[in-house]
Amino acid sequence: MTLEDFNIIVANEQHVDYAPQICDEMASSAKARGTGIAQRSPEYVANKMLEGKAIIALHKDGTWAGFVYIETWSHGDFVANSGLIVNPNFRKVGLAKAIKQAVFALSRKKYPNAKIFGLTTGLAVMKINSELGYEPVTYSELTQDEDFWKGCRSCVNYDILTAKERKNCMCTAMLWDPEDKMRQQEEKMKKITHKATLLERIENAIRKSVKTINF
Repeated sequence: MTLEDFNIIVANEQHVDYAPQICDEMASSAKARGTGIAQRSPEYVANKMLEGKAIIALHKDGTWAGFVYIETWSHGDFVANSGLIVNPNFRKVGLAKAIKQAVFALSRKKYPNAKIFGLTTGLAVMKINSELGYEPVTYSELTQDEDFWKGCRSCVNYDILTAKERKNCMCTAMLWDPEDKMRQQEEKMKKITHKATLLERIENAIRKSVKTINF
């Protein structure tokens, strides 16, 4: 089985019937890991599909294979790719990475100026995030929207979060900041330009030296 056996697409009204299965697997997966996630109802997940704010992976036989959705906070200044789940029957194929890449691209398309962030305890997700350009940050750099933090109440570690005054918890915070990425790109271009200018000066100096020798 390979990724070619799956379709990874933006979910729509044709996929709302998968919502109960997806929510059940989210809950089961969190329980098995001994961690918590913001609990979502099938209606909430279905609505994300209807809004075009979700990615679904389907096996070629029509079985749902994976899912993730987009949430926005602080009036669209922050975006989170939430609820990443892969059907246990289709793990070890690379679906999680492919789904994350797809939802990241969708997030950038819909919210090009937003900061994209995530909270996770999963090493695999952290690795994928790092490959996408996310960087570890403190909780203070994330959205301070109270509605977002209310979602942590269903987590088994919520008492730790509140005891630490929301400064940190068991999850690692990761952020992709478009402004920071733009600055990094500008700095990179400056270095390239500087190197090119320096090389040009060296070449000119060599040419002058050669002409002097010839005379």
